[in-house]
Amino acid sequence: MSGQPDKSVSKSKKHRKEKPWDTDDIDHSRDNTGGVFTEESSFATLFPKYREKYLREVWSAVTRALDAHGIACTLDLIHGSMSVRTTRKTFDPYILLKARDMLKLLARGVAVTQAVKILQDDTACDIIKIGGLVRNKERFVKRRQRIIGPDGSTLKAIELLTNCYVLVQGSTVSVMGPHKSLKEVRRIVLDCMRNIHPIYRIKELMIKRELAKDPKLAGESWDRFLPKFRKHHLKTSEKTARKNEKIAARAEARKAAGLEPEEPKKEKPAKKVYTPFPPPQQPRKVDLQLESGEYFLKRHEKQAKELKERKQKQVEATAKRQAERAEAFVAPVEHAEPSVEEKRKKRKRGEADDTERKDKSGKKKTVRFKF
Repeated sequence: MSGQPDKSVSKSKKHRKEKPWDTDDIDHSRDNTGGVFTEESSFATLFPKYREKYLREVWSAVTRALDAHGIACTLDLIHGSMSVRTTRKTFDPYILLKARDMLKLLARGVAVTQAVKILQDDTACDIIKIGGLVRNKERFVKRRQRIIGPDGSTLKAIELLTNCYVLVQGSTVSVMGPHKSLKEVRRIVLDCMRNIHPIYRIKELMIKRELAKDPKLAGESWDRFLPKFRKHHLKTSEKTARKNEKIAARAEARKAAGLEPEEPKKEKPAKKVYTPFPPPQQPRKVDLQLESGEYFLKRHEKQAKELKERKQKQVEATAKRQAERAEAFVAPVEHAEPSVEEKRKKRKRGEADDTERKDKSGKKKTVRFKF
């Protein structure tokens, strides 16, 4: 029947009508170039003082890159901020968010040649804050250095496996790349700050990369191929053995260096004999004050006594601290080298002993017979 729809047309396009004005020569990516946004949108971000010189040098390149997308930018050196805003030439609403991310990357130390790539559609960015994850400053610096690795080897491995650009700067880690890879890098960085070494995640990514090449495993679970890392809890005997090994190695090192052996630690006091009777009643604080006469002192006299005791403790602590500091300036015991004359005498004495020993060994024993 003529009233039935054509079966060759797909279900999603069944009710579409012809559009004679929609020809192939129309560029749909710039459909709204003729229109203007109803309101102006803008974003601003601050930058540190040490980035001011670099930003002044490259700001012309930043302006050219954003002008191509119809975005205006401003560099405010007085307040230390950068801002972007839409103009009448802006045709892509999302490009403003991309421009905002570009300013954030520039503020975090990324070079302008790398930061411009964020304007591409297939590139996203993530700024990971790691400053508040570790309280101890020394521990924070060590774990942040683990992300970089020796000579930047760990950072390079992460970049190659995830196809991302990673920059560790201060208390943040700036990442640029595909959306899926950003999650992997964030996981590696946060796990590293939680004391899980990046090498474990890198090994896992390498295995996944090889498994992705096999089309037979596309619909299967990869859990049986991935490594399972667990914390190894040592037994008490193993801990004791390791501790003894470290003590022995330290003693050998001190002996090789010619130092005196360490003094052994004091032994623990012997356990008290158990008695079923309770301990004697301890005196109260008031009883002690009555015995010492402190209870009958006036308020200002008590304060004076406390102040005197506090000053006495401060004097003792100061003297102890100064003695500890003075130990570092005590000259070590120096063993004087023997002079040339003493060496000559020692050599002569050694030669005389050798000749005497030879004479004793060369004498023949005479046996006498009694008749």
